[in-house]
This record gives sequence, C-alpha cells and structure tokens, in this order.
Amino acid sequence: MLKFSSFSKLLPMAVAVLAGAAVPFQAASNAALGRALGHPLWATLTSLAVSVLVVLPLMLLMRVPAPALAIAARGPAWWWLGGVAGVLYITVALIMTPKLGAASFIASVVAGQMLASLLIDHYGLMGMAAKPASVLRVAGVALIVLGMIVVQMNSKPAASMLRGASSAERL
Repeated sequence: MLKFSSFSKLLPMAVAVLAGAAVPFQAASNAALGRALGHPLWATLTSLAVSVLVVLPLMLLMRVPAPALAIAARGPAWWWLGGVAGVLYITVALIMTPKLGAASFIASVVAGQMLASLLIDHYGLMGMAAKPASVLRVAGVALIVLGMIVVQMNSKPAASMLRGASSAERL
C-alpha cells in the first residue's frame, strides 16, 4: 500500500523539483561556455569559481560560522568526494549535453542518480539510514530507467553543435 498521504513532503519535493529544473540550464550554459573557452575543463573551472563567488557573499550575509575543519579532517575520506563528483558531473555535462541534447542527458543523469541512490539507501552507505530496496522502489527506479530509454529512442545527435565544437568536446 502506498503511504504518500502526507502533504508535509510536498513543499520539500517542490523545492527539489525546482532545483532539478536548474540542472539542464547549468549543463547547457556550461557546454556553451566550454565551446567559448576552448576546452571543457576551463568551463568546469569557471563554473566552480562562479559558484565560490556566489556562495561566499551568501555565507557572509547569513553569518555562517567558521567550519569545523579539525573534525572534518578526522572524518572518512568519502566526505571529500563531493568536490570530485562536482568536477566529474560538470565536465561530463558540458561535453555530453551538446551530443545528447538536454533532455536525453538529464534523463540519463536522473537514471544514474536513482540507481546509485537506491544502492545508497538499501545498504545505508555514506552515513545514510538503511532503507531496503522494496519491490515498489525497484519498480519506480526501473520505470525511470525505462523513461531514459524512451527519451533517447527518438533523439537525434546534435550534429550542428558538433560541427563547430572543438576537438576536446568531441571526446
């Protein structure tokens, strides 16, 4: 039986959908920036630098206290993987979005996110509470993977974008 009767999850879900809606714009803008700068890694660096320039004033405005670096330094190495994952995602996004198109790229990203999330939840990895992969949860993720396939079935390569792309973007 489905247990989604609480409206208390609707606002957080709506905020998450809004954040998710920003991702294809990020991928497309970074792809264009990569073409303009001449190499995907310049766009990755620029994107991350802009992120720092945006978050620092926010932290000052919100009076965020200094970080507990000593505690973080003693934590597991995987705590620091977010930055590596960010570089990987941004670089792959700006290379693959022009090739696949925004919808196909994001459908693939969401499928990958859901598959990894299901594993993280099931095994309680990375400090998360274990949430077993029930038949319904697996079916939901399978539908997302099927959706990824359907979105890509009728997609044509963006040849016009690749004709003007640098050799680095044709990876």
